[in-house]
Amino acid sequence: MDIHAPHQEQHLESSDMIRDIVIGMSDGLTVPFALAAGLSGAVNSSGIVVTAGIAEIVAGSIAMGLGGFLAGRTEADHYTSELRREYEEVERVPEREKEEVKEVFAEFGLSKKLQDEIAEELAKDKDKWVDFMMRYELGLEKPAAGRATRSAITIGISYIIGGIIPLSPYFFVADSTRALYYSCVITMICLFIFGYFKSKVTGQPAISGAFKVLVIGALAAGAAFAMAKLIDGK
Repeated sequence: MDIHAPHQEQHLESSDMIRDIVIGMSDGLTVPFALAAGLSGAVNSSGIVVTAGIAEIVAGSIAMGLGGFLAGRTEADHYTSELRREYEEVERVPEREKEEVKEVFAEFGLSKKLQDEIAEELAKDKDKWVDFMMRYELGLEKPAAGRATRSAITIGISYIIGGIIPLSPYFFVADSTRALYYSCVITMICLFIFGYFKSKVTGQPAISGAFKVLVIGALAAGAAFAMAKLIDGK
């Protein structure tokens, strides 16, 4: 065995995109499924369920995508605002900013001498100094260019894909009650698989995570179906 072989660490890549997919898919699988189940408890025609379901998927994907876009824009605006403030502070109160640098390295257990030396070295390059303060004092990373738009598109598409799954049996089965049975089987399987892989990529227990997602989806659909039956009086 080569003890000098380079060490390779495994880290989760594209965490922002994965987060967006999870947001879109989880709501896409759950909300249209609950809507279809609720309507199936009130009407017998799959055509009505399909019409309402498609309308909900379109509206939901737009709303979710817009929410992702606004969140991304807010994050970018916040970063820009804090960046401007940090540049102003290193110009106006540089000694205080140096003390904040020292405080960061003091938490790592570095000696007072090393803290002073690092603070003075950082102060020689204003851009690197400000970047350090943004990362380690404020805990902010610069958002990727176009992040808000990519987030909106990813969430919207994921919602559409997730929403089509529970709705798909209604395209082929005329009776909404029978279509609901197929929808339940298909959606439960997809919820379990989705929950499993979501838990895997986020480092959570895969099986328990899969069951959590499955139970949430089943409860939402069951509540909608029961409410529709109660209101319909059947």
